[in-house]
Amino acid sequence: MARVDLNCDAGEGWGPWRMGDDESLLDVVTTVNVACGLHAGDPLIMARTVRAARERGVGIGAHPGPNDLWGFGRRDLSHEPVGDLATLVAYQLGALQAVAAQEGARVTSVKLHGSLSGRAAVDAALAGAVAAVIRGVAPDLIWLVPSGSAMVAAGEQAGLRVAQEVFADRAYEADGTLVSRSVPGAVISDPRACANRAVWMVTEGGIESVGGKRVRLQADSVCVHGDTPRAVEAARAVRTALEKAGVEIRPLAEAPG
Repeated sequence: MARVDLNCDAGEGWGPWRMGDDESLLDVVTTVNVACGLHAGDPLIMARTVRAARERGVGIGAHPGPNDLWGFGRRDLSHEPVGDLATLVAYQLGALQAVAAQEGARVTSVKLHGSLSGRAAVDAALAGAVAAVIRGVAPDLIWLVPSGSAMVAAGEQAGLRVAQEVFADRAYEADGTLVSRSVPGAVISDPRACANRAVWMVTEGGIESVGGKRVRLQADSVCVHGDTPRAVEAARAVRTALEKAGVEIRPLAEAPG
């Protein structure tokens, strides 16, 4: 039987402002990537999200991003020094680990956010620097990375356990990278379309790019972004479709590897 994790990014509000319906998403997914305070989130939101995940038996992942609250971590990082970005990952990992410990929980995975992930997906130097940081700070964490990205090789070379991720709600370029959010159609909000794409990626090992070319992907985990329209509906549709296709849904930390 095929097995896959279902993850979402959550805890991405700030103070009194909420982003997405985290509680409902946590009733569906098996791993949650918790914003660590630089692109979104704050200590209290982090604690609430960790507590809700622990109560539901959902795996807890760190979701470090660039220092970019105003841009939600999606602004250009091409001129930022690699070492500085890697240090931001260490800082955020430590913050979530401390909050999780206070809540009687532990962090089991880490996934980069936004433009930090986008750059590390194609920049071997940054991917290697982040891998080294994870290895130095928390070597037992599973590094959740985009399928086929530069982070796969970097993580494996660092001796980390790497899990490859596909995106049910994002369109793909022919080279396996995600279509820029500035392009119409890059974000897929129709739950049925998300579900169909998830099943195809998990059971067939690939997806059709925007140009019509088949892109090969490895799906250890499927992501549904919490900040997209109809995110909860899409997550439910994805889970139902995968289960109907005979796929077992389980947290990353429980999967073999």
